[in-house]
Amino acid sequence: MNLSKIIGIVLIAISLGLGYLGFNKIKENTNEINLLGVKIEASNESAKQEGYMYVGFAVLLFVGGLYTVNKSK
Repeated sequence: MNLSKIIGIVLIAISLGLGYLGFNKIKENTNEINLLGVKIEASNESAKQEGYMYVGFAVLLFVGGLYTVNKSK
């Protein structure tokens, strides 16, 4: 196993963790309440945007990891 394959696997693992954190951040900052038939939605837009950035970076790292692993073959 060469170094570039190990780096690719590490990038993929980091991307999975970063994606998990991003999805949790998005989910935690969006709440809905039904009160007497009225739907009230509360969200923290800046934290949701940060979650979307985590997910975007995770996708980039995942693609880079896949490219690195496939390139080393």
